[in-house]
Amino acid sequence: MAERSTAAVDVADNSGDDPLTAKADRTTADGAEAQDATDMSSRNTNGEQEAADEPAIKSPELHSGHKLARRYRLEECVTRLDGFSSWRAVDEKLRRAVGVHILPADHPRARSVLAAARASALLGDPRFVQVLDAVEENDLVYVVHEWLPDATELTTLLASGPLEPYDAYQLVSQVSQAMAAAHREGLAHLRLTPSAVLRTSTGQYRIRGLAVNAALRGITVDRPQRTDTEAIGALLYAALTQRWPYENDAHGLTGLPKGMGLIAPDQVRAGVHRGLSDLAMRALVNDGATASRQDPPCTTPDELAKAVAAMPRIRPPEPEFPPAPEYQRTTYQQGTYGRPQPHPGTATTQPVLPPPAPLESRTGKVLKWAVSALLIAALGLGSWQIADRLLDQSGSNNDPGTTQPSPDPSIDDKAAPQLVPLPVKDAKEYAPDGLPQDAMDAGNTHDSDPSSYWRSKSYVEGPELIPSVKKGVGIVYDLGAEQDVSKASIALRYVGDHTTITLYAADALSPAAPPEELPKIGTGRTSGKSLEVSAEKPVKSRYVLVWMTAMPYTPGDEYSTAGHKQAITEVTFTGQQARP
Repeated sequence: MAERSTAAVDVADNSGDDPLTAKADRTTADGAEAQDATDMSSRNTNGEQEAADEPAIKSPELHSGHKLARRYRLEECVTRLDGFSSWRAVDEKLRRAVGVHILPADHPRARSVLAAARASALLGDPRFVQVLDAVEENDLVYVVHEWLPDATELTTLLASGPLEPYDAYQLVSQVSQAMAAAHREGLAHLRLTPSAVLRTSTGQYRIRGLAVNAALRGITVDRPQRTDTEAIGALLYAALTQRWPYENDAHGLTGLPKGMGLIAPDQVRAGVHRGLSDLAMRALVNDGATASRQDPPCTTPDELAKAVAAMPRIRPPEPEFPPAPEYQRTTYQQGTYGRPQPHPGTATTQPVLPPPAPLESRTGKVLKWAVSALLIAALGLGSWQIADRLLDQSGSNNDPGTTQPSPDPSIDDKAAPQLVPLPVKDAKEYAPDGLPQDAMDAGNTHDSDPSSYWRSKSYVEGPELIPSVKKGVGIVYDLGAEQDVSKASIALRYVGDHTTITLYAADALSPAAPPEELPKIGTGRTSGKSLEVSAEKPVKSRYVLVWMTAMPYTPGDEYSTAGHKQAITEVTFTGQQARP
């Protein structure tokens, strides 16, 4: 017998009510997010069943200020569709904000919603947004739930970029554990989207709409555990890449390129944590692990939670402290410091006239005349000496017995520089982000064999790697000793628009400083298979970094999929050497 979705859905099925399809077309802020038929993965999967269209059900006529049970005052309607509405309200008894779902008592899904809400309330797990009340009165059915003003939707968090590895790890860990606990009690979510996951100000992730959101829309599936597991995998995929793991755009995220299928997160964006990337694929590829990943798929939230626990723990990033303010010297304010204050009633003294300027006094005037006389005498003496020297030079030039030596041009002229090949002793891939491309093949770029090469990975975005992919990829070369580097000739494997490479003078085979802090030698750009990067003037260095920041789009081959990528087959350096 196929596994049912929730206890609430069982009630709806046994009552004889036919579930209706959800006609949603937008996302809301209270957990009753409205979406189109492409909801979870922009497709219907795993046997999800939605009933055929029925005539639209009229929502109850409610307005801001209306009170339910003389307690819950409606403030703002955030959703109105398919016969029900969702509101932000105020609990006047406890003076707090709450959320309310309202539908007519004769709505075909009214009893299913009540059963789902009461079953969710019995769970009492703080990792879920709690159902506070579920009531049927005055021809209305309404469900009251928590409202978290300090929490932020995952949709909003992803709008500014992918999450850090630690945050993504906490997301999949907390959500998978929470859903595993819910399924042990017979409850499923079935609409676990980015807008259904909230992060509080303390970093805790909370899930809203457990069982209720699916009951509001009459959604049932044959295998709810698999559906929720794949949804968690999609959330992790989006958190790592800021992309939705299917071809259609959804939840404010761009889908994957058409025709490429499901590709691993670390192939979509550089810098993705490899363990989390594998975990997302295991949750999404439920029919079996991919060829490159031999770990079994995760088909239930419990299996996914155990796989997360088996991973090496990801530590939080080190806190960044603001720089200490510069020391500012303090001075005592000039004025009455150290002087007795006048007593009250003391007669006002006459203002003291300021002393004259130094050169305006009698002594100053005498000093001015003395300095002027000395300047006049010095000018006269200097003029006489200059004239005497000119006369001596004129007489010596007229002497027929004196000859001037002719200059030898070979003495002062420097030897013209000559470019010579610089031998390469060693090479090592440079990956400051800790994610190398092809570290074992760096030596293939200076072995004089054009058939061997070092290659990068294939990325969806490009050609510029900055800022969406990574800062760049490259190799550091050891010239054996300090050389005057003038030029580098680089042979490439792929053509297209475009490849950009910059040379930097490094201090070691594994530089500690990022490229932007290293001395720059030169930059070049090409759309062909060769590139020459020349320096304006020779730079003395033993280690040279070849740093690639743009790669052309290239079709797939036997080594990697289609995308932005490049390979270096040979690198030669030339430098200047003085003539003997």
